[in-house]
Amino acid sequence: QVQLVESGGGLVQAGGSLRLSCVASGRTFSTSIMVWFRQAPGKERRSVAAIRWSDGVTYYTDPVKGRFTISRDFAKNTVYLQMNSLKPEDTALYYCAANFPPFSSLGWGDSDGMDYWGKGTLVTVSS
Repeated sequence: QVQLVESGGGLVQAGGSLRLSCVASGRTFSTSIMVWFRQAPGKERRSVAAIRWSDGVTYYTDPVKGRFTISRDFAKNTVYLQMNSLKPEDTALYYCAANFPPFSSLGWGDSDGMDYWGKGTLVTVSS
């Protein structure tokens, strides 16, 4: 059974940092793209960052470029999202997702193309 389990969310002041973790289990993830999404209250779920498990190539959306860093640890089967310089608009439920080949033709940010999802971890940034 494939599982993605997120952790690391919490309450932080603006300008602070958090590191989210996503532990993957149940199958080999080496061919996958791992993606972090977020959904703010009353808004649509949006992609944040992604990493190709095989070679570590990363992708970011404009709102988080320069502030967030996605990485992976083979030994721990874990993907991380280091979030620095947090802003109140980063407040959201953050989800980890995995996409296996064949990949979505709409790109890594296509939430409908994901094969597996975690249940999310809440990040709240106070002003």
